Amino acid sequence: MRKRSSSILVAGMMFPVLAAIVACDFKSQHPGANAAEIPSAKVAAAMRGDIAHTLSLAGQFQPYQVVDVHPKVTGFMVKINVDIGDRVRKGETLAVLEVPELNAQLKGTVFEVERAKDDLLRAQHEIKRAEAIHSALHADYERLLETSKAQPGLIAQQELDDAESKDLSSESQVDAAKAAAAGAQQHAEVAHTDNDRVQALQNYTNVVAPLDGVIVWRYADTGALIQSGTNSNEQDIPIVRLSQSGLLRLRMPIPENDVQFVHIGDPMQVRVDAIGRSFTGKIMRFTRDVNFETRTMETEIDVENKDLSISPGMYANTEMELGHAEKVVTIPVEALVLKGNQETVYLLDASNHIRARNVEVGLRGSRLAEIKSGLEPGDRVIVGAQDKYSEGQQVSPILTPEPASDVMREAGGVIDMKAEEESSGGAK
Repeated sequence: MRKRSSSILVAGMMFPVLAAIVACDFKSQHPGANAAEIPSAKVAAAMRGDIAHTLSLAGQFQPYQVVDVHPKVTGFMVKINVDIGDRVRKGETLAVLEVPELNAQLKGTVFEVERAKDDLLRAQHEIKRAEAIHSALHADYERLLETSKAQPGLIAQQELDDAESKDLSSESQVDAAKAAAAGAQQHAEVAHTDNDRVQALQNYTNVVAPLDGVIVWRYADTGALIQSGTNSNEQDIPIVRLSQSGLLRLRMPIPENDVQFVHIGDPMQVRVDAIGRSFTGKIMRFTRDVNFETRTMETEIDVENKDLSISPGMYANTEMELGHAEKVVTIPVEALVLKGNQETVYLLDASNHIRARNVEVGLRGSRLAEIKSGLEPGDRVIVGAQDKYSEGQQVSPILTPEPASDVMREAGGVIDMKAEEESSGGAK
């Protein structure tokens, strides 16, 4: 019995040894068993490609200018030559007013001008007459003075004094005539100025277009009393509203985060679906002010519209390139790990061991990021779940195909023109 127990004990002690020998022999015959202990990792290769960041916005067309045309004088509408939708040219007569009292005033200024001309002519003749008298009297005095010097006592002193007095008096008459002529000249200029003023008011009875455009609304009819637009009364009704539609402003709201990318002259692709038209425009101006409520900045493109194919109020889809990088090293955005303020990637060396490397990141797309320094094309980086790995760890890479180029498309909103007009007090 004791002998059987000893045999069982020896057999039990030798079993682990035999198991270890069998396991070692199995590993030597099946080397792939070690690979099962190495974790796999999803990796992507750095490549050269292009990255672009675009912003898509809905814009709204507005007239370049909108003018409410008021007359300069108050009068009755005799004739109106235009109606809504009519296209007019600068200087074209839109309406004719009648102001009877202005006609009488104009006649009065014409009469005053003619009278001023006569007074000036009379004053000029008076100067000539005074100069002629002075010339004769002065010559008489000079002769008497010369004779008196040549033959003392021949000319009485009284006679010489009288001649001198007449000479000086005639000279003062010349000065007085010149002063009167100057006064007549000033009066004539005042009369001319007054006549020009009234004539200008008379010309204002013909209301003309201040610019090329389209009549978008008509407020007055024939026979109506039209008040002048020279005072601050906001209730004064204009004759027509004129829109400069041959040149349009396309307004777009640039989001606050993208304001830094907006520059004068930057191109924008524009598509007007309503008329099936596409073209390239350039940014002409922007407000340089972000709206407090919408957090956007208004930006404008000038659009030629000579054929009036685009109507103000239409919408357009626009696309602006915020950034572009060509033939740069790109990797998936998921390969980037932020450590503090430093962007890092987990790079695999030739033996598939992990090496953390700092990189400088440039433009980011929707899927890819530009690497300015730190990587070369062909370098393999771990994509996603980097917290599962550590520096120096060996992994089994699973290469995931990724595109070399990427375009990030950002969408914005549209400007509410009604709200804009209300916030600006209805200013056009």
